[in-house]
Amino acid sequence: MRINLSSTAPLFAVALLAACSATKDKPAASGDAAPSGKPFVITMIAKSSTNPVFLSARTGAEAAATELSKQLGINVKIDWRTPPSEDGTIQAQRIAEAVNDGVQALLVSTSDAGKTTGAIDEAVARGVPVMMFDSDAPNSKRFSFYGGDDVAMGHQVMAELAVQMGGKGKIAILAGNQNAPNLQNRVKGVKEEAAKYPGITILNTFYHAETPQDAAAEVLRAQNAYPDIQGWAMIGGWALFTKALLTDLNPAKVKIVSVDGLPAELPYVEIGLAPVLLAQPCYMWGYVSVKTIVDHVYSKKEVPAHVNMELVRVSKDNLGTWARQLRDWGFTDVDAKYLALPK
Repeated sequence: MRINLSSTAPLFAVALLAACSATKDKPAASGDAAPSGKPFVITMIAKSSTNPVFLSARTGAEAAATELSKQLGINVKIDWRTPPSEDGTIQAQRIAEAVNDGVQALLVSTSDAGKTTGAIDEAVARGVPVMMFDSDAPNSKRFSFYGGDDVAMGHQVMAELAVQMGGKGKIAILAGNQNAPNLQNRVKGVKEEAAKYPGITILNTFYHAETPQDAAAEVLRAQNAYPDIQGWAMIGGWALFTKALLTDLNPAKVKIVSVDGLPAELPYVEIGLAPVLLAQPCYMWGYVSVKTIVDHVYSKKEVPAHVNMELVRVSKDNLGTWARQLRDWGFTDVDAKYLALPK
């Protein structure tokens, strides 16, 4: 299951081919490439600069920019304008600022589509094409979106959790930002899937600021309020980015299935508290998106309206393989003991 940039695994073949090489030559609908000799600037506005998944996306974007600069003989630059914490209003302001500064394209993961759609549409009206990743603004005039099917992701999380719990028990949903459209759809998917299991009861859905500390604190507050919670459907991995739950939850009594599979989360797989992680290839958010933007705006190619992203199932069976993939994507905090595992 090794996935790297020199030898792309089948898991990402469809997405990469669709985004980067299987496009048709045709003039783009909007946007102009940078004039000769000037940088081709892509402003990247993710949801939070303190969330590790978006820092990984930034690394992927910068890697793609470096590759494309060499391949095309242009200077592709990533202009990082992500706010420190989730705020759709600030994102909208930064979109407008980037347009005023003359960037060639925008790459955005929205915290609140209701607050950013107007700014996205205004950018497009002023000739700056916009691509979305991770969290879409589907009613905007963006030209493409790279990400998973969020409803399907919710179904996957719940289906895996049901297996871990033997199809019965009381569970809770950890849901992050209540205004994020991608997370709303994941919650929807969890609830739809849970309805297929008569023995599964959802006690509540818990929202929180998307920081590791806030998420872990919310889990512990929920466990105190509902001591009979036996399972957690985590539609984002925020709470597992800290070590707090490793000692505060008992793997014999509670099971977690979570989206994301970053280095900090791997101990949860090791001890069986989170037997399955459904990892988003967050590095590819930036890498694939930047290549798609350059294809569309600079090379004047058609690109898909939705470049699909598949999740990677991480368990004890492939923990070593996934750890090495994270290392190859630039993560420097992967524990050496996981790198040494045979799989």
